Amino acid sequence: MASQAKIAADARRRVTVARYASRRAELKQAARTAATLEERMEAQRALARLPRDASPVRLRNRDSTDGRPRGYLRKAGVSRVRFRELAHAGFLPGITKSSW
Repeated sequence: MASQAKIAADARRRVTVARYASRRAELKQAARTAATLEERMEAQRALARLPRDASPVRLRNRDSTDGRPRGYLRKAGVSRVRFRELAHAGFLPGITKSSW
């Protein structure tokens, strides 16, 4: 299980990313479509002034139950360990243990 601090930091980052998403999109669009070099540089400076945690790249996919950062399965939203436990317990419909 991940430490509570790591889980809380990730949740805080997700809130920050959501808060600044529209502003980041506007600035990125302005930087791409600026008519002059000065306008482009100003948009890039404004983008750099935003908080670091406002960037979606800083998010980490974590297990929804215990916060495990590695082995994350996007479709299920859990780690490979938790997925196996849920599958063996029969909580995932349509998932069967492979045997041949």
